[in-house]
Amino acid sequence: METKFLGYRRENGRVGVRNHVVILPLDDLSNSACEAVANNVKGTLALPHAYGRLQFGADLDLHFRTLIGAGSNPNVAAVIVIGIEPQWTNKIVEGIAETGKPVMGFSIEQNGDYNTICAASKKAKELMHNASEYPRTECDVSELWIATKCGESDTTSGIATNPTVGNAYDKLYEKGNTLLFGETTELTGGEHLVLERCANDEVRKDFQFYFDRYAKIVDDNKTSDLSDSQPTKGNIEGGLTTIEEKALGNIQKIGTKAPIVGCLEKAFAPTGPGLWFQDSSSAAAEQVTLCAASGFVIHFFPTGQGNIIGNPILPVIKLCSNPRTLRTMAEHFDVDVSGLVRRDMNLDEAGDKLLEMMIRTANGRLTSAEVLGHREFIMTKLYESA
Repeated sequence: METKFLGYRRENGRVGVRNHVVILPLDDLSNSACEAVANNVKGTLALPHAYGRLQFGADLDLHFRTLIGAGSNPNVAAVIVIGIEPQWTNKIVEGIAETGKPVMGFSIEQNGDYNTICAASKKAKELMHNASEYPRTECDVSELWIATKCGESDTTSGIATNPTVGNAYDKLYEKGNTLLFGETTELTGGEHLVLERCANDEVRKDFQFYFDRYAKIVDDNKTSDLSDSQPTKGNIEGGLTTIEEKALGNIQKIGTKAPIVGCLEKAFAPTGPGLWFQDSSSAAAEQVTLCAASGFVIHFFPTGQGNIIGNPILPVIKLCSNPRTLRTMAEHFDVDVSGLVRRDMNLDEAGDKLLEMMIRTANGRLTSAEVLGHREFIMTKLYESA
């Protein structure tokens, strides 16, 4: 594996692999203004979403953390924030400004769309010029924060594709990288294996808390069972008949070497290197958005039946070992590890192939999801608004 890459070193010292100028709506009412600015200033990236009004308590805190985290991500060079009201808009601006990167807020109340879009477009153009001259510099591979999630898993996921990510994670752990996994409900039936990997009793206690909390939510709101959701219809077609089977394959993604050094609430960033667990939904777009909000800059996404997820902020590297899926959905994949199921490739070779693609992506290669325009930015909501 190459140990150096050309990345964007940000004002706070973190390193990114993309250089986006983001037009970030505080709330659903501001989506159209943000999209208008992105239309006016080519190369900028609007992130429309569905929430931001009348949220409260922990749900509102998560909303703020997700937006601030998205804007603070090292893959983002600069941010324009647009909101209906100035107070909450400024809260997002101030949170992102702590990173030292350029950020400016605009509120629509008492200004209207025309004035807001015009003023924000002028500033966005200036930020886009500046970002276009932001240099790449040589960085160590250990500075990459890597997250993973699987989707539309099948029998090839647990025996080939997910272990490929695990092999790569083992090698990155030895380099000193910061690594993340989540998908709380998809650990059901294998949670004891995660507990065995926790570095100490405090981490085990934290993981058990998050697992039990999510299990209670499912138990309180289920109808008869989870069979319509976990496993999904695609999982079942692919040969996974129970959530326990799915969990045992899922856990292969964290490899065998790294202890779990800490557990995180949604949209919180790790405080040091190593392997971290983050409580999260198992829905692909939600979980990957949380990874972006937590500061991760590249995502490994193994799939069996063919999940097509992307993200506007962090590049999603898609890998697969199912020969049929690779044939019927070839345009969606970056790494083909079907040699594992054909037995003409070993796991070390597969892991190295993924890491080679990681370096190419860090150096600027666009992933298939980026080229195809997959920019799923989906906020996690805890409960209904007031």
